[in-house]
Amino acid sequence: MNKKLIGIILTGIIIIAIVLRFWQLGKIPISPDWDESALGYSAYSILTTGKDEYGKFLPVVLRSFDDYKPALYSYLIIPSIMLFDLNVYAVRFPSAFFGVLTVLATYFLVKELFSNLKLKTEYLKEGQNTKYKILNTEGLALLSAFLLAISPWHIQFSRVAFETNIGLALNVFAALFFLKGLKKPVFLMASSTFAALAIYVYQSEKVFTPLLFILLIAVYYKRFFAIPKKYIAAFLITGFIVVLPMLISISVDRNSLLRAKGTSIFAGQTDLLRENIVKLEQDQTRGDKLGQLLDNRRGVYLMTIAGGYLSHFDLNWLFISGDLDRHHAPKMGLLYLWELPFLLIGIYFLVFGKFNKSSKFLIFGWFLLAPVPASITTGVPHAVRTLNFLPTFQIFTAIGLITAFSLISNFKFPSFAKATAGGQISNFKVWKLLAVCYLLFAVFNFIYYLNQYFVQQNYFNAQQWQYGWEQAVGYVKEKQDNYKKIIISDREPLDRAYMFFAFYFKYPPSEYQKYNLGRSGGFTEVHKLDKYEIRPINWREDSKQENVLFVGKPDEFSLSEGFRVKKEIKNPDGTTAIVIVSR
Repeated sequence: MNKKLIGIILTGIIIIAIVLRFWQLGKIPISPDWDESALGYSAYSILTTGKDEYGKFLPVVLRSFDDYKPALYSYLIIPSIMLFDLNVYAVRFPSAFFGVLTVLATYFLVKELFSNLKLKTEYLKEGQNTKYKILNTEGLALLSAFLLAISPWHIQFSRVAFETNIGLALNVFAALFFLKGLKKPVFLMASSTFAALAIYVYQSEKVFTPLLFILLIAVYYKRFFAIPKKYIAAFLITGFIVVLPMLISISVDRNSLLRAKGTSIFAGQTDLLRENIVKLEQDQTRGDKLGQLLDNRRGVYLMTIAGGYLSHFDLNWLFISGDLDRHHAPKMGLLYLWELPFLLIGIYFLVFGKFNKSSKFLIFGWFLLAPVPASITTGVPHAVRTLNFLPTFQIFTAIGLITAFSLISNFKFPSFAKATAGGQISNFKVWKLLAVCYLLFAVFNFIYYLNQYFVQQNYFNAQQWQYGWEQAVGYVKEKQDNYKKIIISDREPLDRAYMFFAFYFKYPPSEYQKYNLGRSGGFTEVHKLDKYEIRPINWREDSKQENVLFVGKPDEFSLSEGFRVKKEIKNPDGTTAIVIVSR
């Protein structure tokens, strides 16, 4: 495969990745969720004032809804806001951009992992066995990158402001430059920089990224420690300097890890252990030593973690159902169904095939480490916390595709072996027919996904994306001068309503910071922004006030009297998302 052809194919793959990640980016999904709005407004606040919404100067960790998260994604949004203004497209742009970069990085990563790979097969030609090279390193790298470019899992999180997608990109680049650094040590500093930056993106990276680097050093320890000591020292010092502000933030502010603690299985100890405390008491009464061993607190935690870890290998979750609606296209899993047999074939042949042992250990180690951060959290299996599974699934599948093609093309169908000489269908035509049939199935699966994501998602999942706030804010902004007060409900699914108003209003951050100084930031707080009150609506009491506009859920007014509907905002499926009323 010559360089020109490789360049053309790689360019085509990148174009596909760009189209699938940027087309209608600000409109699909149909609306930003509250986290996207908060990330965008935090970026807007830092851009215009140098402080976050709570008045903290250049924060390392963002405080939002009492959910403390690493701040890097908001900093990445700042250039987008400068280019595109504060809007949904600008908020999602960094994720889509890094999603495309991850596809490109996967190509180079696979090239490093499988350098000098020669996959060969035998086929019958004029009565003689002849060696025929099908695909080499370039073919495997291109195919892996292509599979990631069209991956439902990767597209899902590349088109939304999910911080984990940036974390994945940084981890892939960190691994790539580590492998390059084994040949040219100067690249090691880039590797440690990317790894350290990943810590600033998402909580899971605080666990996964260090484990990944322990794995890299363990797998390549001979080559790594053969590098001149000055480069190893530079590698460690660079990473430490970059990660130091985060370490200081964690040590100084105990709230920095509040989100991680809140989602941990250890946060709900009472619920988790209640049943087993009863069992343990019964075991003690019966003198059941084995029961006492299995039903104690440590045993419960161990089994819960093991169950959470193993849940991420559930084929139904991966290929059919997914988890939360915002994490996958409707009626689709995270991977294509057509990939399943090739995934299994790829895993088998990577284990037993003649591949470089270091590459085997790294890929399987990466694959097995990916669910570790999620395994100690609630709500598993979880597609966001395990995005680092990628691109291992694509590498396995690419190996499986290449191997299957090699085996099928070399397989002799007995019933047709003799018929070939008589001018009937040939062995070549049989496997080619099978390949075409399966290709048609794969194409159908891909087209079905495109329809489910780009067409059906906005219809089925609008409510999960908090649809309606843009229209509601637009109407209220137009009519606000006609009312003395505007009360906005924040009852589920309209919770965190204040952030949507701040985001769509582009409320001056300097004013917003004055209001937020000293506040607890709790989920149930009453928020007041000028004439706006964001809180649950109590119609019996609130309706006594004069000249007030109300924004809320339909059921907050459906059993009441004495109100007039000013505007009704409907979801694409015809259900009512938000109503705006007055007395």
